[in-house]
Amino acid sequence: MAELTLRGVRKTFGNMEVLHGVDLDILSGEFVAFVGPSGCGKSTLLRCIAGLEDISEGEFAIDGQVMNDVAPARRGIAMVFQSYALYPHMTVFQNMAFGMQISGMKKDEINCRVQKAAESLQLTPYLDRYPKALSGGQRQRVAIGRAIVRDPSVFLFDEPLSNLDAALRAATRVEIAKLKKSMPQATMIYVTHDQVEAMTLADRIVVLRGGRIEQVGRPIDLYRRPANLFVARFIGSPAMNVLTGLVEADGPVTRVRLAGGETLELPLPNLAALAGRTVHVGIRPEDLRLVPEAEAMLRGRVALVEQLGEIQLVHVDLGVASAATFIAKLPGGMEIAEGMQVNLSARPGALYPFDEAERAIA
Repeated sequence: MAELTLRGVRKTFGNMEVLHGVDLDILSGEFVAFVGPSGCGKSTLLRCIAGLEDISEGEFAIDGQVMNDVAPARRGIAMVFQSYALYPHMTVFQNMAFGMQISGMKKDEINCRVQKAAESLQLTPYLDRYPKALSGGQRQRVAIGRAIVRDPSVFLFDEPLSNLDAALRAATRVEIAKLKKSMPQATMIYVTHDQVEAMTLADRIVVLRGGRIEQVGRPIDLYRRPANLFVARFIGSPAMNVLTGLVEADGPVTRVRLAGGETLELPLPNLAALAGRTVHVGIRPEDLRLVPEAEAMLRGRVALVEQLGEIQLVHVDLGVASAATFIAKLPGGMEIAEGMQVNLSARPGALYPFDEAERAIA
C-alpha cells in the first residue's frame, strides 16, 4: 500500500516552466490515469514521481515521507516505459530477473518470482527466448513482468501501449486490467494519450493542460460532468460538438443567437442570468438523434458518412458560421447518404452549457 501526495510541484527546464504548481492526492491501491494533449506535462509529472527528473519546487511524498531527494531505486517504484527498454542480449527470464540479481536476492526467490509473473502474463513458453523473437505485445508484457517481480508499492506506466497496433493494444489493455485486479494493494499511475485506455482502466482520471490540472475525477464524472469546455471536448470520442452564441432570452426555452445571425431555441432555463452574454453549448455526438422536421433543434446537410459497422459517424454541415461540421454518432443500419437533408435533436438533458470563460454552468 502506498499513498502519494504532491503539493505545489513545479518543474522547469531552463527558463521554461513545464509544471505549474501541481497539487494531487493518489490513494493507496488506486489506479490513476494522467491524460492530456501532447506537451501538457503528463510524462514529466510521471518522471518527477519516479525520480528521473528533479522537482524544481514543491514536495512529493509517499506515505508521508518526502521523496524529493530520495534516489529512484529507493522509492519503491517500478516503471514500465513506452519503448520496452529490454536488454537484447538477455532472454526473457534474464530480463525479468536482472534487477533482483544485482540486488543480491537468493536464486530460489528469483526463480519463484519470475515463474509466478510469467504465468500471470502468459509468458511461460517464452522465458528462454530473446526480445528479437517476440512480438511487440509480448515484449511489453516482459517489461510489465520485470516490474511485477520487484513487488513495488507503486507502478508507473508511461504510454506502454502506444507502440502496438490496435488489436495488440486492446489485448494488452485487458492484461493490465487483470494485473490490477490481481494486485489490489498496488498503486498504479498510467500516462496515456488514448482516452479509451484511461476510461476503461482508471479509477480516477487526471486531465492536464499546459502543466496544470484541469479536473480530477472518476471517468463517468468527467464524461457527464466536465468542469470546463476543455475537459468536455477532450473526454469522449468523437469530440463534443460546440455552438457559440449570445443568450437573447430566458425562460423554459432559451434563445441563443449564433455568430452568423441564426437563432436556436434550447431547453436551458439555467441560462437566464446570462442574457446578453456569450455562451458555449456542447452536444456529444452520441446524444444526437434524427427527428421529424417539426421536432428539430438543428437542421443541415450530410457532408460525410463514416461507416463503422455497428455505428456510423455522420458529419452534418449546419450552414452556420459559428460552428464547424457537427458529428452525430448514429446506428449503422440507418440509410444515410451524403447530400441528404437531416433534422437533429439532442436527447433530453444532453446539452452542456459553458459560460464565456468556458466554465461549466450548473
